[in-house]
Amino acid sequence: MTAAARLDADVACDPRLIVPLDLPTVEQAREMVAAIGEAASFYKIGLELFASDGMTLARELKAQGKQIFLDWKLHDIGTTVQRSTAVLADSGCDFLTVHGEPQVMEAAVRGKGRSSLKVLAVTVLTSLSDADLIEMGFSETARSLVERRIHQAVAAGCDGVVASPHEAALARAIGGKDFLVVTPGVRPDWSAKNDQARAATPADALKAGASHLVVGRPITAANDPREAAMRVAAEMAGI
Repeated sequence: MTAAARLDADVACDPRLIVPLDLPTVEQAREMVAAIGEAASFYKIGLELFASDGMTLARELKAQGKQIFLDWKLHDIGTTVQRSTAVLADSGCDFLTVHGEPQVMEAAVRGKGRSSLKVLAVTVLTSLSDADLIEMGFSETARSLVERRIHQAVAAGCDGVVASPHEAALARAIGGKDFLVVTPGVRPDWSAKNDQARAATPADALKAGASHLVVGRPITAANDPREAAMRVAAEMAGI
């Protein structure tokens, strides 16, 4: 029996696993979803596909029963963010990111209204180190800035935050048991870290308090994306 067959027999799709479709075209994204098959049910559509008809793909995948995470990191004046969020709430998509600034977060929460859309605040990008923040003009460490923004997200009424695995426990402690903690920068031991400065394994991220894991290149750059997704799900099982 092959490794894929053994995994297929033992591992079901884990709804906490989010696969980012960070690909140049909608057609390539469709091909990736087909290659992954039933091994994943939650997909992230970011700015790359936003520029090439990403909402069409989002609606297609929703019609197929998939969950959709719009990782668009909205950042504008309050009125614009509120109106944009209201439009996206009507699309039926599941998660939306906005920048973790109080006025932006509050506007997005107003915009989503009573819809099922979950608004997630981006705290500090996982590619950024303390040294990067100093260069950008911040006097705080990444952890300190993340902590501040988590408190602000809770106060604004956000449903959760995007934070690195290293701040997942902090987000869980501040936000409480029902707070969404979505962690990019998740890298299994068998994959490269790439540009993720604050990475962790799937098991470690979940144990730290993550509710959802975003796992990209270990799956989408694999020779067999379906098998790679199933390997990640196997690491998540039972946690």
